[in-house]
Amino acid sequence: MSRSQSSPLGLSGRVSRPDRPGAGRLATGQPTKLDRWLAGQLAQRFDASRVHFTLWDEPEAPANGGRPVTLRIGDRGALYQLITHPEMNFGDLYSSGRVAVDGDLRTVLDEAYRQARQNTRPARVLARLRARSPDLSDSRRNIHHHYDIGNEFYRLWLDREALQYTCAYYADASMTLEQAQLAKMHHVCRKLRLAPGEQVVEAGSGWGGFALFMARNYGVKVRSFNISREQIAWSREWAKARQLDGQVEFVEDDYRNLSGRYDAFVSVGMLEHVGHGNYRQLGALIKRTLRPDGRGLVHSIGRDQPEPLNPWIARRIFPGAYPPTLREMLEIFEPNGLSVLDVENLRLHYARTLEHWLERYEENVDAVRSMFDSDFVRAWRFYLSGSNRAFVHGSMQLFQVLFSHSGTNTIPRTRAHLYSSGG
Repeated sequence: MSRSQSSPLGLSGRVSRPDRPGAGRLATGQPTKLDRWLAGQLAQRFDASRVHFTLWDEPEAPANGGRPVTLRIGDRGALYQLITHPEMNFGDLYSSGRVAVDGDLRTVLDEAYRQARQNTRPARVLARLRARSPDLSDSRRNIHHHYDIGNEFYRLWLDREALQYTCAYYADASMTLEQAQLAKMHHVCRKLRLAPGEQVVEAGSGWGGFALFMARNYGVKVRSFNISREQIAWSREWAKARQLDGQVEFVEDDYRNLSGRYDAFVSVGMLEHVGHGNYRQLGALIKRTLRPDGRGLVHSIGRDQPEPLNPWIARRIFPGAYPPTLREMLEIFEPNGLSVLDVENLRLHYARTLEHWLERYEENVDAVRSMFDSDFVRAWRFYLSGSNRAFVHGSMQLFQVLFSHSGTNTIPRTRAHLYSSGG
């Protein structure tokens, strides 16, 4: 599928440019003394041995492994945008080529995180916290923006076995991406203690890989809800090809319309799109659908402290998303008589997952460019690199929360069942 004429980033007035350092510079005349002073103020925030700043009048230096990563500011407007709102503007400027990085982008992002730790802005953060939670129409629009840009795009860099666009589980550091994603799915299924013949409801199916995995490996029947049209179409075709369509039902509908009674509820990578204001409603729905001895698991990106998503990612990549703290996640369970049984943080597993995704993305960058354009290539490089560093530096967490009805006594006394089969 080719989308080269219609990049889905929502950046108006941009043109496709070569994907190389220095691409897209705009001639604005020689830098003034003010320009150089402002650039110097930016540079002072970074370790000069790691990141070197240059302006548009300086010649591009040839690649040299012995020198710092170079961040090149391509025009005066880009310089001023970096000064006024770097969290939002850096992503746009890098995507368009007006700011170029010669070297590993993650080195620049490491320095940005180091600076952020030294200059926290609690008042600004708190002022942005309570964004409106998405209603059903918002959710459909947000999911379409991210997940319906083309199945072929995601196939280029996700795992080949199940197309898992969520954190893998590296039980062994040497695992491949495919092995780690299979280990993640086994890990979740063992937490839920799935047994043959049980009925499972899944909120947010992705491309259907996990639902099919549960059916094939644990003998359960799965009803899986998703509002991404492209993902649902893919999932149904995949179920037929694997002769599991009689065991797995993919429903193109919002999680809010769940009905029926189930032995297990599972949601992997969907809570980020629910919105904090909808957590109690989600918990009430889970309580209604879980049988008395039912179990549930929610797997979600989160935070240690309340903070909105990075503004560039929220606008360009994941509109409407919000990563909750554990305390906020408890608003699903506490008001609805649901008891938390186990909490696990897989933060560093997600950092490694993103490393694998980024490696495969770069291996297939020419194919991505042919589908979209060079701006899109840089934008998703920035998104994957930035997400990787967020988990490395602890800005993001990955929580798995296991729960049941309060008072349920049919629960294991130890965690031995999680590791008895390896992984």
